[in-house]
Amino acid sequence: MQRKVGLLRGINVGGKRKIRMADLKAMCEKIGLKNVQTYIQSGNLIFNSDRKNAELENALEKAIAEKFGYDVPVIVRRENELENSISNNPFIEKTAELKRLHLTFLKEEPILENLEKTRTYNYEPDQFKIEDKEVFIYCEGKYHESKLTNNFFEKQLKVGATTRNWRTVLKLSELCKKE
Repeated sequence: MQRKVGLLRGINVGGKRKIRMADLKAMCEKIGLKNVQTYIQSGNLIFNSDRKNAELENALEKAIAEKFGYDVPVIVRRENELENSISNNPFIEKTAELKRLHLTFLKEEPILENLEKTRTYNYEPDQFKIEDKEVFIYCEGKYHESKLTNNFFEKQLKVGATTRNWRTVLKLSELCKKE
């Protein structure tokens, strides 16, 4: 079975769309996911499954809607996809301060027209680079003060997205290795 990461968008933020991690874990086990773990309250899952990512995304979204009554977008990545993202971060050499780095996971690859248009935006000193289904972000200041938000990329690229800070990305990778 493959080790995978499930990233839920917009739960337990600002007291809205609350889901207890124990309940989320139990729901995941009920739909057949194995060795399920959660990480922090913001909707990070680590689990084993041989099902395709898109199939898992749909199954998780449906199960969450049925159990908790929320439409929660879910993005799934295999462990090796997460590792590739970590290896390919173009900003890792730029700073030793991990708090400046973020990764936006895209549900699908954006169409070329939206991709080219988005690449023309410049919000220096903050920077971004889009590669396949990831957006690597470097924020000179605080992420919540940047224009390079999850909503910005969803609007411009017209695809679903969810963002994690770099420490969380690294921790999810670490947890994938521990079965």
